[in-house]
Amino acid sequence: MPADWNHALDRARSYAPFLARGLERHPDLAELLDQGEGDAALALAKAAGEGIEDTGLALRREKRALALVLAIGDLAGEFPLEKVMRELSLFADRALHRAIEAAIARRVESAEVQGMIGLALGKHGAGELNYSSDIDPILLYDPVTLPRRERDEPGEAAQRYVREVVRMLSEVTSEGYVFRVDLRLRPASEVSPLAIPLDAAIMHYESSALAWERAAFIRARACAGDVAAGEAFLDHIRPFIWRRSLDFGAIDEVRRLTHRIRDKQSGPSEPAPGYNVKLGRGGIREIEFFAQTHQLIHGGRDPSIRRKHTRAALDALAATGRIGADDARALGESYDGLRQIEHRLQMVADQQTHTLPAGEALDNVARLDGFPDGAAWLEHIASLTVPVAERYDALLAEDRISVPADSPHLAAGEAKAKLDPVLEERVLGWTDGRYPSLRSTAALSAFEAIRPTLISSLAASDDPERAVARWESLLERLRSAINLFRLLEARPGLMQLLADCLTLAPPLADAIARRPELVDTLIDRSALDLPGSREDLAAAMRRGERGDKYEDRLDRIRIVTGETRFALGVQMIEAAHDPLDIAAALSRVAEAALETAQEAAVEEFTRKHGRIDGSELLVLGLGRLGGGALTHESDLDIVYLFTGSHEAESDGERPLGATLYFNRLAQRVSAALSVPTAEGALYEVDTRLRPQGAQGPLAVSLESFERYQLEDAWTWEHMALTRARVLTGSDAARSKVKAILGEVLCRERDEVALRADLLKMRAEMAAHKPAKGPLDAKLLRGGLVDLEFLVHFFQLRDRRGLTPRLEDALSNLPELQGLAGAHHLMTRLLVGTRLLAPGLSVPGEAPSNILARLCEAEDLAALLRNFGEARRQVADTWQSVFDETLELDQ
Repeated sequence: MPADWNHALDRARSYAPFLARGLERHPDLAELLDQGEGDAALALAKAAGEGIEDTGLALRREKRALALVLAIGDLAGEFPLEKVMRELSLFADRALHRAIEAAIARRVESAEVQGMIGLALGKHGAGELNYSSDIDPILLYDPVTLPRRERDEPGEAAQRYVREVVRMLSEVTSEGYVFRVDLRLRPASEVSPLAIPLDAAIMHYESSALAWERAAFIRARACAGDVAAGEAFLDHIRPFIWRRSLDFGAIDEVRRLTHRIRDKQSGPSEPAPGYNVKLGRGGIREIEFFAQTHQLIHGGRDPSIRRKHTRAALDALAATGRIGADDARALGESYDGLRQIEHRLQMVADQQTHTLPAGEALDNVARLDGFPDGAAWLEHIASLTVPVAERYDALLAEDRISVPADSPHLAAGEAKAKLDPVLEERVLGWTDGRYPSLRSTAALSAFEAIRPTLISSLAASDDPERAVARWESLLERLRSAINLFRLLEARPGLMQLLADCLTLAPPLADAIARRPELVDTLIDRSALDLPGSREDLAAAMRRGERGDKYEDRLDRIRIVTGETRFALGVQMIEAAHDPLDIAAALSRVAEAALETAQEAAVEEFTRKHGRIDGSELLVLGLGRLGGGALTHESDLDIVYLFTGSHEAESDGERPLGATLYFNRLAQRVSAALSVPTAEGALYEVDTRLRPQGAQGPLAVSLESFERYQLEDAWTWEHMALTRARVLTGSDAARSKVKAILGEVLCRERDEVALRADLLKMRAEMAAHKPAKGPLDAKLLRGGLVDLEFLVHFFQLRDRRGLTPRLEDALSNLPELQGLAGAHHLMTRLLVGTRLLAPGLSVPGEAPSNILARLCEAEDLAALLRNFGEARRQVADTWQSVFDETLELDQ
């Protein structure tokens, strides 16, 4: 819609006395605005204080002119809301900085502005300042660098400067005021001085700050004074704001604050005269709290959502799947609309009001906003508040994770079983002081709140004694149990999920014992959803702070990988997805981790050694990684290759020849994946399938790789290559590797020799790697290894079905198409047992039932029958192909 300057000026003169007076006092601005020269008027307004020595007077002149131009540009539809808020916020920055500068200069002539820091919080910090707003800065000082007279103590000088800053900005004179300054957001404002020493502020935020202060600092930024020192301070307290482990008490505090705000509102709960567009139900504050609550929950682990601007935060939350795209859009549109309403209310008389007036005043402000009357305006406002109220009510009440209705764990009615008295006494004994995490009064209170539910959950488990032991192991490792217990109290659905993790899947129980914060991941709506694409996962692993160190980047990769693998484990034991889909997702996670770890390692390595022009490192995935179907216990079978000449040299300050360069770089990539950091380890990396095995170099050139595979490789090495897939590298390099693989695998072979080699290798494997139990879908004769050997035989003999994914290969090999069902069953069993029966013996009743369901069987007996039949199908095919009988009792 084109700007309508004349209509905007008419409305301003008719319905906004403050703007009408401004137009009279600034005829030069009024003329430019009447001509539609909004940007020229804005530039002139910013220069309104130029040449005036009195800082307070200069700022008042600029503020009055700026407020007029922004208001008319807003009413005309020329200046979008974001521009209006940004210009107001930038002026607040300039005003606070100039006031600090003037206050110091008045005492210490020609002193540089250092040692005095202005932090912007709230809407000012977000760059979203409203039309007639207070500013709520926190003012800090460094006693060492603060300019002062020789006889002044640092604290005394700092207080003097702050008092002068407040007077200069907020005193009402014949020229008006600049900003009302509210310093009550500073630490312990009821007893603390106006300016806080840096060390005291750091101590406060690291030890005794309240939950609401964390939320306040989501939007904090250094805006005035010694900005560099302010940014350093915010970097220092970043762990206070963004905690990697969820502090559920903080989230609870946000909710309690919301209820207190609603309870204190004496006006109507829906848009009507007396309704508060900021604090009322469905108002601005609830949109801000909606975004900030999600940021507090997830921002410690995902830096990409640490946005100060409200709409940017909502969009980032939607981009990462934390909230729905529809929710982000609806809340964002309501936010913009309500902020405009807020501005209209404040344009009338330059008052910081958020309350809808009554009678003629309501009609007037409605007409200022372009509506025919108050009734139409109220209808418009209601269309903005209703979507907010609905979503925020759901946030306050929701149990964000519930166990699926058809989950295979024990029914709720069975969970009411009595726990053995000896075990119950053992649980009650947890509070006797033996566990440091259960010694504080708050922790004991939180434990008492969940104790009945916990005991019922333990009683309903397949093995209550083991369940109790798992809980005790968890309590031993927890630094604090308060947040976990509060989370379980507020999210009852999590109790069953956590109990399942601790009792049904030993690997998940061990993971929680090592990293209790993994439980936090279960509160997401998406906890039972499969992860996105490899590209999405890699993007999440790359999200970090600008300037993050190498170790920080590796930690980020480990956090995302660990949380995603844990969530996939939960999905497995809840039978939320087909194990085949979970196996594919586990592969995507590993590929994303490999890709991002290689990026970080290359960047770090090149700082010292530079790059080799025209050369790059490639990673070839083999085995289950090459086939794109991992289990929770899979190693990564990889081969490192590099392009270009082995005689080249890097261009860094410490140059290396190509072979040494890429071997050291490959070592760095392997270490990035396997060496533990503060966030643990990722994967075991197995590179023994490289040319010449463990005796050969870690990385070889494509030329050497091709020559070895064509001239020296054994049959088993070519079998391994049938599952090779290039995981990292440019398109051109990938094409070269695929061409080499095609040449190697499509060469003609002697069928008799191939058969003999294959049978010899399988016999040696059976002798040295026997099956580990009755559920060993991999190594039992007739299992997956035998099936894979059959596939590889036909792939190499007939040069067909040469794809790394076994299910695709089977569909392209007519002789083996009848084994597709056996392959799916045994793959599901393999993936499921890695969590539910890691010893490969038959587990207890509950995990056995889940395993049967995952394998599409009615019960364990049916699963074992189906498994036996699948093995017989493989054995029959083996007999017909190789004329060799497999002993299925092995």
